Amino acid sequence: MEYSQRPRSGSSLRDLVAAVVTVLAVNALGASPSVFIGSDTSWIDRPWLFPPTIVWTALFTLMGVALYLVGRRGLGRRDVKVALAAFAGQFTLNLAWTPVFFGLQRPGLGLLIIGALWVAIVGTIAAFDRVDRRAAALLVPYLAWVSFAALLNYAIYAGWS
Repeated sequence: MEYSQRPRSGSSLRDLVAAVVTVLAVNALGASPSVFIGSDTSWIDRPWLFPPTIVWTALFTLMGVALYLVGRRGLGRRDVKVALAAFAGQFTLNLAWTPVFFGLQRPGLGLLIIGALWVAIVGTIAAFDRVDRRAAALLVPYLAWVSFAALLNYAIYAGWS
Protein backbone atom coordinates (compact mmCIF):
# COMPACT_ATOMS: atom_id res chain seq x y z
CA MET A 1 0.00 0.00 0.00
CA GLU A 2 1.37 3.36 -0.96
CA TYR A 3 1.44 6.08 1.61
CA SER A 4 -1.20 8.09 -0.29
CA GLN A 5 -3.61 5.13 -0.09
CA ARG A 6 -3.38 4.66 3.65
CA PRO A 7 -6.38 5.74 5.65
CA ARG A 8 -6.02 9.08 7.38
CA SER A 9 -5.37 8.90 11.07
CA GLY A 10 -8.66 8.89 12.90
CA SER A 11 -10.72 8.26 9.75
CA SER A 12 -12.00 4.92 11.04
CA LEU A 13 -13.18 6.60 14.24
CA ARG A 14 -14.81 9.34 12.19
CA ASP A 15 -16.50 6.69 10.02
CA LEU A 16 -17.76 4.87 13.09
CA VAL A 17 -19.14 8.07 14.60
CA ALA A 18 -20.80 9.00 11.30
CA ALA A 19 -22.37 5.53 11.03
CA VAL A 20 -23.66 5.64 14.62
CA VAL A 21 -25.07 9.16 14.17
CA THR A 22 -26.80 8.10 10.94
CA VAL A 23 -28.31 5.01 12.59
CA LEU A 24 -29.50 7.03 15.60
CA ALA A 25 -30.98 9.73 13.36
CA VAL A 26 -32.90 7.19 11.26
CA ASN A 27 -34.19 5.52 14.43
CA ALA A 28 -35.21 8.84 15.99
CA LEU A 29 -36.97 10.06 12.86
CA GLY A 30 -38.54 6.67 12.29
CA ALA A 31 -39.93 6.55 15.81
CA SER A 32 -41.17 10.14 15.80
CA PRO A 33 -44.66 9.44 14.39
CA SER A 34 -45.31 6.90 17.14
CA VAL A 35 -43.99 9.30 19.77
CA PHE A 36 -46.03 12.30 18.57
CA ILE A 37 -49.12 10.59 17.13
CA GLY A 38 -49.10 7.39 19.12
CA SER A 39 -49.82 3.87 18.01
CA ASP A 40 -53.06 3.13 19.79
CA THR A 41 -54.32 -0.28 18.71
CA SER A 42 -57.44 -0.38 20.89
CA TRP A 43 -59.64 0.36 17.85
CA ILE A 44 -58.22 -2.60 15.91
CA ASP A 45 -59.72 -6.05 15.93
CA ARG A 46 -56.25 -7.57 15.98
CA PRO A 47 -55.72 -10.37 13.49
CA TRP A 48 -53.90 -13.46 14.72
CA LEU A 49 -50.73 -12.37 12.90
CA PHE A 50 -50.25 -9.07 14.78
CA PRO A 51 -46.47 -8.47 15.19
CA PRO A 52 -44.31 -7.02 17.96
CA THR A 53 -43.28 -3.39 17.42
CA ILE A 54 -39.60 -3.96 18.34
CA VAL A 55 -38.95 -5.12 14.78
CA TRP A 56 -38.90 -1.50 13.61
CA THR A 57 -35.84 -0.69 15.70
CA ALA A 58 -33.87 -3.41 13.93
CA LEU A 59 -35.19 -2.30 10.53
CA PHE A 60 -34.40 1.37 11.16
CA THR A 61 -30.91 0.32 12.25
CA LEU A 62 -30.36 -1.61 9.01
CA MET A 63 -31.73 1.37 7.07
CA GLY A 64 -29.34 3.70 8.88
CA VAL A 65 -26.33 1.53 8.09
CA ALA A 66 -27.43 1.30 4.45
CA LEU A 67 -27.88 5.07 4.27
CA TYR A 68 -24.43 5.59 5.76
CA LEU A 69 -22.84 3.21 3.23
CA VAL A 70 -24.41 5.08 0.34
CA GLY A 71 -23.70 8.55 1.71
CA ARG A 72 -20.03 7.86 2.32
CA ARG A 73 -19.52 7.17 -1.39
CA GLY A 74 -19.60 10.89 -2.05
CA LEU A 75 -22.48 13.32 -1.99
CA GLY A 76 -21.32 14.88 -5.27
CA ARG A 77 -21.94 11.73 -7.30
CA ARG A 78 -25.13 11.58 -9.34
CA ASP A 79 -25.89 7.95 -8.44
CA VAL A 80 -25.52 8.79 -4.75
CA LYS A 81 -27.85 11.78 -5.08
CA VAL A 82 -30.45 9.61 -6.83
CA ALA A 83 -30.14 6.93 -4.14
CA LEU A 84 -30.44 9.46 -1.32
CA ALA A 85 -33.49 11.06 -2.98
CA ALA A 86 -35.08 7.62 -3.33
CA PHE A 87 -34.38 6.94 0.34
CA ALA A 88 -35.92 10.28 1.35
CA GLY A 89 -39.03 9.53 -0.70
CA GLN A 90 -39.61 6.08 0.74
CA PHE A 91 -38.81 7.27 4.27
CA THR A 92 -41.37 10.06 3.92
CA LEU A 93 -44.00 7.48 2.96
CA ASN A 94 -42.92 5.34 5.91
CA LEU A 95 -43.34 8.30 8.26
CA ALA A 96 -46.75 9.14 6.75
CA TRP A 97 -48.22 5.69 7.35
CA THR A 98 -48.34 5.80 11.18
CA PRO A 99 -50.33 9.05 11.50
CA VAL A 100 -52.77 7.90 8.83
CA PHE A 101 -53.21 4.35 10.09
CA PHE A 102 -53.06 4.90 13.85
CA GLY A 103 -53.77 8.62 14.25
CA LEU A 104 -56.63 8.94 11.75
CA GLN A 105 -57.57 5.26 12.12
CA ARG A 106 -57.86 4.95 8.34
CA PRO A 107 -56.61 1.48 7.33
CA GLY A 108 -57.88 1.94 3.75
CA LEU A 109 -55.77 5.06 3.23
CA GLY A 110 -52.95 3.36 5.12
CA LEU A 111 -53.14 0.53 2.60
CA LEU A 112 -52.67 2.99 -0.26
CA ILE A 113 -49.66 4.54 1.48
CA ILE A 114 -48.07 1.20 2.29
CA GLY A 115 -48.54 0.10 -1.34
CA ALA A 116 -46.74 3.23 -2.52
CA LEU A 117 -44.10 2.63 0.18
CA TRP A 118 -43.51 -0.91 -1.08
CA VAL A 119 -42.90 0.37 -4.63
CA ALA A 120 -40.65 3.15 -3.29
CA ILE A 121 -38.57 0.64 -1.28
CA VAL A 122 -38.05 -1.49 -4.40
CA GLY A 123 -36.87 1.66 -6.21
CA THR A 124 -34.59 2.55 -3.31
CA ILE A 125 -33.05 -0.92 -3.29
CA ALA A 126 -32.37 -0.60 -7.03
CA ALA A 127 -30.84 2.87 -6.56
CA PHE A 128 -28.73 1.71 -3.59
CA ASP A 129 -27.54 -1.30 -5.59
CA ARG A 130 -25.99 1.05 -8.18
CA VAL A 131 -23.95 2.66 -5.40
CA ASP A 132 -23.24 -0.11 -2.87
CA ARG A 133 -24.59 -3.65 -3.15
CA ARG A 134 -24.29 -4.17 0.62
CA ALA A 135 -26.52 -1.17 1.27
CA ALA A 136 -29.14 -2.59 -1.10
CA ALA A 137 -28.99 -5.96 0.65
CA LEU A 138 -29.53 -4.29 4.04
CA LEU A 139 -32.89 -2.98 2.80
CA VAL A 140 -34.23 -6.42 1.81
CA PRO A 141 -35.47 -7.28 5.34
CA TYR A 142 -37.26 -3.90 5.36
CA LEU A 143 -39.00 -4.78 2.10
CA ALA A 144 -39.97 -8.18 3.50
CA TRP A 145 -41.35 -6.58 6.67
CA VAL A 146 -43.31 -3.94 4.76
CA SER A 147 -44.73 -6.75 2.61
CA PHE A 148 -45.91 -8.43 5.80
CA ALA A 149 -47.16 -5.11 7.20
CA ALA A 150 -49.14 -4.54 3.99
CA LEU A 151 -50.81 -7.92 4.47
CA LEU A 152 -51.54 -7.03 8.08
CA ASN A 153 -52.88 -3.62 7.03
CA TYR A 154 -55.15 -5.35 4.52
CA ALA A 155 -56.30 -7.88 7.14
CA ILE A 156 -57.32 -5.05 9.44
CA TYR A 157 -58.97 -3.15 6.58
CA ALA A 158 -60.90 -6.27 5.51
CA GLY A 159 -61.86 -7.12 9.10
CA TRP A 160 -60.04 -10.46 9.34
CA SER A 161 -59.60 -11.76 12.85
